[in-house]
Amino acid sequence: MVVLGIDIGGSGIKGAPVDPATGMFTAERVRIETPQPADVASVVKTVESVAGAFGPAASVGITFPAVVQHGVTKTAANVDASWVDAPAERLFAEALGRPVTVLNDADAAGVAEMEYGAGKGVGGLVVMVTFGTGIGSALFIDGRLVPNTEFGHLHLHGLHLHGGDAEDYASDRVRESENLGWTEWAERVQTYLRHLHALLWPDLIIVGGGVSKKADRFLHLVDVPTKVVPAALQNNAGIAGAALLAARRAGAA
Repeated sequence: MVVLGIDIGGSGIKGAPVDPATGMFTAERVRIETPQPADVASVVKTVESVAGAFGPAASVGITFPAVVQHGVTKTAANVDASWVDAPAERLFAEALGRPVTVLNDADAAGVAEMEYGAGKGVGGLVVMVTFGTGIGSALFIDGRLVPNTEFGHLHLHGLHLHGGDAEDYASDRVRESENLGWTEWAERVQTYLRHLHALLWPDLIIVGGGVSKKADRFLHLVDVPTKVVPAALQNNAGIAGAALLAARRAGAA
């Protein structure tokens, strides 16, 4: 069964067909720049273009950088405000002409890491944190997803110059925009993860997002009182997780 996974990010929209049994792509990934502004019509059109690069798929899983409840996007932190309360699942299904499952992007990445990657077989409480345009999070208790956590928007005391929001202080976007060195940025990541640890006391923290490909440059500088590991699937986790959940919904995995 071919299932298509599409990952909508603040800078790019990426997709690939996935074998849900393994999480492996069955064709080369396609990436198109996220349209600016990232309004509903423009993003739907871009997703159509990504999906059109591949053959027919039985179903499609799509990640979105927002809280997603019952197929409706409820927030729009890093995309156009027109996505607030948009019936995303219905819109994408109509555009693609096939069943679509829409979920939060970090939740999708976390599902993939728990099924195929760094969280496989890990019990207790696991947190996946993705560093990219913003900071996404996914929370698991004994392997079960608690959806739509928004730990990237935690307020860090004393960081008023950064608006107080964690992702305005420690996201990969901020690292690039403020031209931070890896050591300086690692200190910010450490401040954030220690705050997260103090709230949740997780058994494992998985660091994902595009920057996970460069984990060797900063993760050894981050000291947190629990185990912290890079995502095994790196920036492909969202696509794999979205496809897996779409397959499960279709009863095929």
